[in-house]
Amino acid sequence: MVPATTADLKGLTEALADAFWDDPVMSWILREEQGRSARLARLFSVQLRGHFLPLGTVWTTADHAGASLWAPPGHAIVAPATILRYMPDMLRALGRHTVRALRTLNHVESQHPKSPPHWYLGVLGTRKEAQGKGVGSALLGPVLDRCDDEGIGAYLESSKHSNIAFYRRHGFEVTGEIPLPLGGPSVWPMWRDPRPR
Repeated sequence: MVPATTADLKGLTEALADAFWDDPVMSWILREEQGRSARLARLFSVQLRGHFLPLGTVWTTADHAGASLWAPPGHAIVAPATILRYMPDMLRALGRHTVRALRTLNHVESQHPKSPPHWYLGVLGTRKEAQGKGVGSALLGPVLDRCDDEGIGAYLESSKHSNIAFYRRHGFEVTGEIPLPLGGPSVWPMWRDPRPR
């Protein structure tokens, strides 16, 4: 695993667009299949440029088989000024789906735990042809090791019920269920306590 930089942006957005093409939440927000890949790539580009890459906590592989986008303690929620700065890019990415996407984001963010301090896994995705080969687990490794070394928790929201078992293998446990507004699917918040080293 290697830390990602802006030089990796194209590979990261392509990998995440492939990984999330059939994600239940993304499929509900971007309902038309035609053009979904391009919209997803633009959306992940905004997230990476506007929030995660500047934090220096994005991990990938040499061949961009996948990516994990982490936020350190106290940086999970995107600042309003950053949202305003990148709003034109968000509108280009989401088009007429912008209102549904922003309502979804606000609803999920409103339930993000305020304490204790924790690392937040905002996005984890692996290209379809690389799934089931240990890439996702490896992408989690650098930050989960740090959590264990520093005695700090980690948090995520799983947008696929089928991924819960994968996250459980890495120490995360479901803490509830968040039904999305406007009749959307659910996401499952998961928390991981640090493991003794």
